[in-house]
Parts: sequence; C-alpha cells; structure tokens
Amino acid sequence: MPIRSATIHGELASVIRVLSKIRDLVGPGRVDEFATGTNGVERSRPNVGMYRTRRSFGVIRPATVDQVCRIVEYFDDPDLPIGLHIVSTGRNWGLGSAEPARDRTVTLDLSDLDEIRRLDIDAGFAIVEPGVTQGRLAASLAGTDRMLNVTASSAHTSIIGNGLDRGVGLRQQRVDDLLGLEVVLPDGQLVHVGWWPEEGRRTPLYPYGLGPSLLQLFVQSDLGVVSAAAVRLLHRPKAQRVIRLGFAPRNLISAVGALRRWVAQGLVGGVLKIYDTVSAASYGGSAGGFLAHLCIDGTERSVAAISSLILEEAVSSGLFTDATPAGREAGGDAVVAMVEGAYSGDPSYNDGMLEATLGQPAARVDEHGLGWLFFLPLVPFSGEDIARAHGLLAQVHEETGVRAGCTVNALNADVIDFVVTVKFAREERAAERAHRALDRAYELFSATGFMPYRLDIDHADWVDRLSPDPGARELVRRLKKTLDPNGAIARGRYS
Repeated sequence: MPIRSATIHGELASVIRVLSKIRDLVGPGRVDEFATGTNGVERSRPNVGMYRTRRSFGVIRPATVDQVCRIVEYFDDPDLPIGLHIVSTGRNWGLGSAEPARDRTVTLDLSDLDEIRRLDIDAGFAIVEPGVTQGRLAASLAGTDRMLNVTASSAHTSIIGNGLDRGVGLRQQRVDDLLGLEVVLPDGQLVHVGWWPEEGRRTPLYPYGLGPSLLQLFVQSDLGVVSAAAVRLLHRPKAQRVIRLGFAPRNLISAVGALRRWVAQGLVGGVLKIYDTVSAASYGGSAGGFLAHLCIDGTERSVAAISSLILEEAVSSGLFTDATPAGREAGGDAVVAMVEGAYSGDPSYNDGMLEATLGQPAARVDEHGLGWLFFLPLVPFSGEDIARAHGLLAQVHEETGVRAGCTVNALNADVIDFVVTVKFAREERAAERAHRALDRAYELFSATGFMPYRLDIDHADWVDRLSPDPGARELVRRLKKTLDPNGAIARGRYS
C-alpha cells in the first residue's frame, strides 16, 4: 500500500510540474487541475451513457495550433507516466462523450480551435479546425452550390471529431469527406497528410497522394493530434425529394430486397434510412411497422421521373404502405423536415429532434435528461441479414428486458450501418440493465459476424477480439511504439 501511494504521489508531482509549465504557455483559465482522492486523481464529469468516470489529472484548452505542438512536446517525456486524451467538442454521445477510454490521462480539449481557415466553393473544400461544428459550416454554405455532408446528430457536433471516428452522414460515411489532415505528431512536429491546398497553384482534390496513404493512419487512431482537416464539400443537387415508404414486419425481407435494388441501380441519392418498429411510430410511421426514407435528387425532371417510378413500383409490389412523397409541402411533420433538411446539408432541425428524444438541448444532454447508449455494427445489406440482426435485438430484449431501437443506414448496396440505440432512465438500476444489454449486443452480433465499426469507451478492450488478423493489430502497436515511444498520447478506444 505505501508503494502504491508513493507511486500515485510521484505521478501527481510530475503532472503538476508539467501542467504548471503549460499554464504559463496557454495563459490563465485554460488549465484545470483535479484534486487527489484516496485512489489517485479523480474527477466527476457526467456523460449521457452513464459510463464509469475515468480518473483524470486535468483538462487543457489550448487556443492555437502552436500551443498544441508545445503541449504535445511537453508530454513526449519518458519520465511522465500519463498521456493526453484528445477531444474536439466532446459530444461523442452514447459512446462515452468526452470521457477517455483509460484511466490516468490529461484531456486536451480542442474546442477553442474553431476557425474556418478557408472556404473554397469553386474547388469544393473547406479547411476547418476541431471546434468547428457541422451547423456552423453548413450555415456558411447556405445559398451556394456546395453543401456539407451532415449527420442526423446535433448541429453542435464537431465535423473533425465525427469524421475521424467514421461517423455516418446523410450522404456518405464521414471519413470519405476527409481530403487531408494537419497532424501534430507525438514529438510536437506538425505535418500534413493526404491532400492539402498549395499556395500559388490549384491541385485536384485527391486524398491518397503518392506512396502509402497516410491519412487513414490518423482515423480511429492515437498516433497524432489532428489540428485541422481539409473537408470535401458536396455539389448541391438542383432538386430533391424524400419518399416515405412504410412496410409491415412480415414483408421485411422482400421490402429490403426492393429497397436494395433501387440503391444498387443508382436511383436513390444519399444514405437510405429504415426505422424499425420501435422507432418508426416516433418518425411518422404506423405502429408496429417499419418506415423507410429515400432521397431522390438531381434535376427537376430526373427527380420527378425517378420518384414517379419508385412510387409506382412500390405500390404495384404490394409490399409497402404509406408510399408518399414526404415533406412540408406534402403535409410532412417535424421529423420529415429534419430528415429532408439533413439530406440537403442543413442540420438546423436536428437539435429539435435531439431534445424531443432526450428531453434536453445539446448543451445539457450529458448532465440531465434520459440516458443514451449506442451500438454500431455493420450488417450485409440483405433482407435475411437485417432480419437476423433484428432477431438478435429481440434476444437481447428477452434476456435483459431492455428493448432497443434501431435505424438502418445504407452505406452502399452491400453494407448497412445498423444503429442500435438504448434509452434509459438516468438512475443506477436502469443504467445497469442498459449496459448489460449493450454487453450482450456486442457478444451476439460479433458471434454472428456483424462487427461494430465504432467502439464505446467500455468496450475498447474488444478491439483485439474483433480484429480478423492478430498480425495487423501487432503492426498497429509497432507503429505506435515507433511514433510515440513515450506515450505522449494516451491509448484510446482502438488501441
């Protein structure tokens, strides 16, 4: 016990020394230190998932990229036994929010790096810092020929943070929006990987470069600190229509087959969405039924023609009910307005839905209202596989008493993002049941081959058991040891 106590106090003394240097660097009000407890340094920071609070030594909020470089350099010290946990805005709700995956870290909060450094409508890119939210950049593009690939989450979420964790937008997976990254390496060096604009000449937006593509090294990674990103801006379609199709559970396999055929033939723009029987009623569907939203975009004439074709096929198939064009002009509700707005690059309706779901606005989600967990596996895009995934959720319900909702996001004609959500009362017993259901979902889905593509902080240790090749995991560890031998950046959810 005395040895353990001495270790704790030795760690604390070294951290206090480095935080004192960083306070001199960044100025007053930008470094928080946490008091010691009997088990070391502890802090209480609520999170909407009610995950265990990790022990942490403090939070640093730099104001410039130069400060980030210096801070990382301070932590590149073999005598400093802790590393930096990096957050953009900290709104990674349902997966841990701003909490680190491991104990004994210092949080590097990049939310004050919030500059849109460059916006090039003609070329189709923006250079943004981690604190730039999707709502802010989307508003900057209003009325232009370009739009941002936005998610269905709050307008106050970070573009970079979500992209680096492979979040899913309404147009494509967010990682596909990343053209290039500005990265602070663990020794404090600043580098640019992927594509980056050059002064004096215009180059094509090509993220792969020459030789091995380095951009993906820093996605779901603890190999560097991303201080800015070049983000692709999409062409805004001339016309858009959202079609709403309901179908009964007995028609799930056949209806998914029809939806997949339309996606495969290029008739559907953006990410097709299917809400399950738990959530469909909340989103304007019939009780006990599924609800799909399809986005059709292009020119006025092509949208009219494709919409007419899909509606005609949907009705004649006998599989679908409520086959209607959705939207405000067609009597659509607030949810349809949110979906329609997000497809067109406008997340301004999203926060209304967030508050309706959890009972709190974005700024208070982590402190108040309902609890919320996410489980995010990938499933083959087939009716049989989607039915099997729903069967696994039914088994989770039978075993734990927790009924989860889910939304299908079709990433392409072969793969879907099967978004599982668990809402629960924010009290200890309900949280225990919700987390037991989450654990069971990990076990059942992974045993079936439906692997998660994002992890929460309590399942970071699953990364090895979910990876198909141990040699590949060992290669990642070798890269980490080479680039960050002193552990300047703490181990994250994927290491």
